[in-house]
Amino acid sequence: MSATSQTRTMPHPAGRRRRRMRLPRGLLAIPPTLYVLALLLGPIVLIGLYSFNLKTQYPGMPTAFSTTDWHDFLRGAHNVFRARFIYSMKVTLIVSVGCVLAAYPLAYYLAFVARARRYTLLLLILAPFFTSYLLRVIAWRIILSNNGVVDWILWHVHLTDKGHPPSWLIFSNFSVGLVLFYTWVPFVALPIFVVLENMDRRVLEAAQDLGATSFTAFLRVTLPLSLPGVMAGFVFVLIPTTGEFIAPLLVGGPSNYMFGNAIQSLFASTADWNYGSVLALWLVAVVVVLMIVFGRYLSADLQEPEAT
Repeated sequence: MSATSQTRTMPHPAGRRRRRMRLPRGLLAIPPTLYVLALLLGPIVLIGLYSFNLKTQYPGMPTAFSTTDWHDFLRGAHNVFRARFIYSMKVTLIVSVGCVLAAYPLAYYLAFVARARRYTLLLLILAPFFTSYLLRVIAWRIILSNNGVVDWILWHVHLTDKGHPPSWLIFSNFSVGLVLFYTWVPFVALPIFVVLENMDRRVLEAAQDLGATSFTAFLRVTLPLSLPGVMAGFVFVLIPTTGEFIAPLLVGGPSNYMFGNAIQSLFASTADWNYGSVLALWLVAVVVVLMIVFGRYLSADLQEPEAT
């Protein structure tokens, strides 16, 4: 064996020292993991204690394990909070489906039609959403309010009488759904656009070469391949709107408040933290179940593997 080959096979002493000094990569992830777990699990454990009456907001008040609030919420007859939860889930599902149906054509246009202008248009669509969410909801309240912009237009096209705005325009299910729909459509379009943008166009060309029309190629190739983006967008709307309370508070009115408003009211207005913790923990459990159910659709890479 030559001297050169011995030099290549024998590790340098300084190199051995450097390897001994290296720390396992997993150790670097421990501090942020502990930080996230503390911020995530700490509040959940705290509201869990409140929900079972092991803790109370009043100092000195005796506490004891109790499931009375849980029993009242889950099995109480005509429980108003359970009814609000069912109503909220209906609104959430309708808004989520509506956002997906509206966002898909937008994403398709950006990916296949806009071509060189797609990123400019995407930036213009997202630009209003760089402002505060609260300000945008307040702006919608002004637009939809009595004597607002929409009421003024309806009056000038003789669809309503002056001073008699339609009752469904503000403080209604329509206003809550419209504001939530406007809020989430661009964010639903984004994952669908990413999937369509990275789709292998040769698959579409092959389908058309085999005689498929544009509509058939869309139904049998484009739509199935874009389903991961559709599911991601659906989850992006479904989970946040489950606990939404700002839009119902400002444009929904007292008769259209959602489950998130009930939790906020129990903590802020009536100061019943124990019952509010029951509702909050129930909402967390629902969100976890939704993430487990839809997580398998999000675990795969949004970008389809290239054909070999």
